[in-house]
Amino acid sequence: MLDRHASHEDLIGHLVASTALRRGEAARVVLDVLAYFDETTEEFVRRRHRELQAGGETNPVIFERIAAELPHRAVAPPELSLRQLRRIVYG
Repeated sequence: MLDRHASHEDLIGHLVASTALRRGEAARVVLDVLAYFDETTEEFVRRRHRELQAGGETNPVIFERIAAELPHRAVAPPELSLRQLRRIVYG
């Protein structure tokens, strides 16, 4: 089984070197951030609506705010084939 940290070793190493985080803490932060940005648009909209509604906001305000936040979300690239990856590298 592939270590789930293996593909993020460089980022984990960078966090350890540039912060006071220990290796395990840095790995957890990386995985938490990736999970946060792994939400689908639908999951994000539902979660934000619940959060803003719990904070006392009304639907008109909530939907305006969500609409303003959506363009700032990280978007995962489309899945690329091995051929597409090679073309990126070699042209």
